This record gives sequence, structure tokens and C-alpha cells, in this order.
Amino acid sequence: MAFLEVTNIQKSFPKKEEQVLKGISFHLEYGKVISIIGSSGSGKTTLLRCLNFLTIPDEGEIRIGGNVIFDAAWDRKRKEKRENRTHFGLVFQSFNLFPQYSVLQNVTMAAELKEWENRQPGQTRRQIKEMVEERAKGLLEQVGMTDQLASYPCELSGGQQQRVAIARALAMEPEILCFDEPTSALDPELTVEVLRVIRTLREAGKTMIVVTHEMEFARKVSDEVMFLSKGVIEEIGPPEEIFNHPKSKRLKDFLSAGKE
Repeated sequence: MAFLEVTNIQKSFPKKEEQVLKGISFHLEYGKVISIIGSSGSGKTTLLRCLNFLTIPDEGEIRIGGNVIFDAAWDRKRKEKRENRTHFGLVFQSFNLFPQYSVLQNVTMAAELKEWENRQPGQTRRQIKEMVEERAKGLLEQVGMTDQLASYPCELSGGQQQRVAIARALAMEPEILCFDEPTSALDPELTVEVLRVIRTLREAGKTMIVVTHEMEFARKVSDEVMFLSKGVIEEIGPPEEIFNHPKSKRLKDFLSAGKE
């Protein structure tokens, strides 16, 4: 059984008179990585936002470990939506760090709230704070940011900010980690350091969904690659098939354009 099962996800934006996702269905095994590629406007970011419940799909179903966490036919309460969102961690392309908080605070804030909501009888805020901070320091060490715990986002490079954002997402202990073009705002040198962190997470067996324009990275890191075009999955398969033996004209044109 697949760990993540996504069935018939559809999303329209009436004000734009546009259907962005037209029935997206795929599955992902535990500990595997799928990269999503495609031209601007193909629906990549909207799909990630639907999986993270930042955008609510109009139709479709999402299962994790066989359990339904979203069904468009259900009337979800706000608390249930918040709880289901914690299955996924999202790393934004623009970092989205809080400028008024230190690196350590950025990583611990949401995780501390989550732990307090799910606290055990007798647990105090101090105990939870200490536990979350210890875990956050370990994650920041994992992404190479141990020396910057007290620094503020304005004092960091783009690559450092993105590594903090990755640690923040991991601090929520999501079952699936999602990246939305994690290197699009970075220059080539900083791109390398962020991709190195993602590669390390892949080697550690983290289940991930990566929207990326880095074709070589997608080729090397992914177990599967999905090519989205105009709101549908045009092709999906192992990197070898997608990059070396594309079937559809749209995918062939997309890959050829990237080589120019």
C-alpha cells in the first residue's frame, strides 16, 4: 500500500475563471522522493498548497497510511484542518522567516505550540520549551546552522535562511516534507548548499515532494518525477524514463527548452 495516496485533486479559482488542477492522482511510497517539474502556471505550487491545506481542493481525496485526511465531500472543522496540515511540512521558495525573531525562535515557535496542544498530563510549558529547543538545536546542526542560533534573518544569506526554513519545517515532525522551488531565489553558489541539505534528507529516508526547476537535481535525487502541464499530469515515472525517454510532445518540448 502506498504511504501517500492523492486522488482526483481539482482546484479552480472562479475570479480568474481558471481551473488550475484538473484531476491530479498519484501515490508515493514511504521514504521515497517525487519531484514535480513543469512550466510556470502548470499547477505545481497550487498542488503543494492543496496538499498542505493552505488551499482547499474543490474535489478529491488525500490518504496517508491508508487513513483519509481529506475528502472534499466532508465538512471539515477548523481544528481538524489544522491537525491534518501537520502531516505535511512546507518549505517556501521565499523562506517566510519571521524577521523579528532569532534563528532558534523561528524554528521553535510553531513546534512549541504544537507540543503544548498535545501535551501530556503534568507537562509544563518550561519542560516543553526545553524539549523543543533541544530538538531544534539538533536540527539546526543537521543543516549546518549551529553557529547562527542567535542571529536574525536579516543577518543571514539566502542559503542560510532557506536552511533555517528547512529546520523549521522538520521541527514540526511532518510525515512528508514538501519543497516549493527551494532554490529559485538563490544564486548558484547558495543553491548548491541548499540542494546538499535536501540530498542529505533523502539519504536519511525522509519522504519528500519537491517542486523544482533544477533538472539535474531532480534526476539524481528523485525516485519518481512528475511532469505537470496545464493542470494535468502529462507524464510520471522514474527519472531515467522522464529525462531520457520522454513520450509526450509537451515533455519533449519542455526538456528541450531547458537545454537552450
